[in-house]
Amino acid sequence: MRIRYKKWARPELEASKFYIDNPEELKGKWKEHFKNPNNLLYLELGCGKGQFISTLASENLDINYIAIDLVDAMLGLAKRNVEKVYAEKNLEPDNILLTRFDIERIFLILNKEDNIQRIYINFCNPWPKGKHRKKRLTHTRQLEKYKEFLSKNGEIYFKTDDDDLFNSTLNYLDESGFEVIKKTYDLHKEPIFEVNIETEHEKMFSEQGIKIKALIAKLI
Repeated sequence: MRIRYKKWARPELEASKFYIDNPEELKGKWKEHFKNPNNLLYLELGCGKGQFISTLASENLDINYIAIDLVDAMLGLAKRNVEKVYAEKNLEPDNILLTRFDIERIFLILNKEDNIQRIYINFCNPWPKGKHRKKRLTHTRQLEKYKEFLSKNGEIYFKTDDDDLFNSTLNYLDESGFEVIKKTYDLHKEPIFEVNIETEHEKMFSEQGIKIKALIAKLI
């Protein structure tokens, strides 16, 4: 998703207590930066405007969350969404951290010591052209990187509107040693999540009559 430059985003992020500007320095030490370091640690890749992660994290205070995106403007909106959702519930955002980083190089900021139990990937760029497919967040090349910091039996929760990306992802997961334990080609008719938090893209695609594909995969 393209988004206009927002001059306020960078100053607001730098002033935020739940934004990390130097994620490389936290490699292997992310848990130390949460109020409760003993909580499970989940990760969202490509958090966008933050509607999903702000709702998820505020409803699960016993879990810590890291949300990553590459664009300051997106993260600025995510930061504001987190503040809004938590304020409405009279909560402090103590269990969430936002950071800006290139997900293709994610191995530079996370390792086994971080012990990530779950990764969320929602409506990522499908990169349909053959020469660009290695950029997919679910491509085999990326999955091998995630294995460097996922815990034993760590999970990937994935949603997309794109048929080719979904079917290709099933192959990528198999190639990389993940077991798909649940999948659906129509999430809204065949729910596979205990609770499904509808994202902005999900609502838009559903209104257009596009079925939402989803899966849960486990590292074996």
